[in-house]
Amino acid sequence: MDFAASLSEHPVAATAVGEVIGDVLEQLGPGPDLACLFVTAPHTGALEDVARATEQLLQPRVLLGATASAIVGGRRGVEDEPGLSLFAARLDGTMTALRLTAEQTMDGWVVSGLDHGAASRASTMVLLPDPFSFPADAFLAELARDHPHISVLGGMASAARGPGGNRLVLDGDLVNHGAVGVLLEGVAVTSVVSQGCRPIGQPLIVTKAERSAIYELAGRPALERLLELVEGLSPDERALAARGLHVGIVVDEHQATFDRGDFLVRGVLGADRDSGAVVVGDDVQVGATVQFQVRDAGTAAEDLAGLLAGRSAGGGLLFTCNGRGRAMFGDPHHDAAIVQDVLGPLPVAGMFCAGELGPIGGRNVVHGFTASVALFS
Repeated sequence: MDFAASLSEHPVAATAVGEVIGDVLEQLGPGPDLACLFVTAPHTGALEDVARATEQLLQPRVLLGATASAIVGGRRGVEDEPGLSLFAARLDGTMTALRLTAEQTMDGWVVSGLDHGAASRASTMVLLPDPFSFPADAFLAELARDHPHISVLGGMASAARGPGGNRLVLDGDLVNHGAVGVLLEGVAVTSVVSQGCRPIGQPLIVTKAERSAIYELAGRPALERLLELVEGLSPDERALAARGLHVGIVVDEHQATFDRGDFLVRGVLGADRDSGAVVVGDDVQVGATVQFQVRDAGTAAEDLAGLLAGRSAGGGLLFTCNGRGRAMFGDPHHDAAIVQDVLGPLPVAGMFCAGELGPIGGRNVVHGFTASVALFS
């Protein structure tokens, strides 16, 4: 397998796409199996022409693309400026392009377009949804029921602040709703999902809960447990908790011990002093093991580098949260640079997302403040 990637920050879309296509053709030649195209909001109006040029000149078997608030190419991130990033790969195995649409009915969301025959044989799905028109959580739950062997990696388009503003690319088509993606069969893909948190305190069993409200932890009011924990933190950790506290929900309860990658991290949304409940950003079952978490730039950097260490790849796609980059690290290049520092030089492209997709403990999840990396080998 061979890989190529290129980034252009030229403000004129026609020039930018010419630059990246030229670079990729020089590195890889025409006719790659997969190409992924990511553009920032200033290029949204020109994306149809950009996609058509990529289709005609590069001639990929499958072309995916999305608009984003910021993009990644090599070791650079481009935020709030014109940017265009292109990834291309020659892959062993079989690929099936996906165009998914969703309709909300009286009985809930109905997602159409999944090729169940191809899904039964695939091991990986790369998925680029529009957050305003595609129920990613519901789709992943349905996929877990029908095809639990598939790992889903990708991210939500993030260029727009309202419905209809994002653009998705599948081959020669441009759409503003649903999701596009590709199923990969016989392609070696490793997932790295860095949620950027570290546990504080000890794991506790949920002994009373209802949906997203945890009433008791290990037989005592959850809020009482939380306040006791915060009181015992160091001043630095207490300051982190004050800026945003999270809870990690253990995904695989069969393990004897738990580390960072074993938790699905969700935010603590609030508390009720009267009932002693702590409300979190996901439903929690009685009997689940949870542990409170904190997040800061140093922890997030350490987590991503640690999860990438010891791995190897020929190329990669990086889907990082639009709350990371300059907002978290003061640097738009942070996550891209870590990937290159640990694994590079590596052809990488990607985007900053309004929600990242990646498996934790064998469960495909929509994340926030996360870096989700697809490593091709």
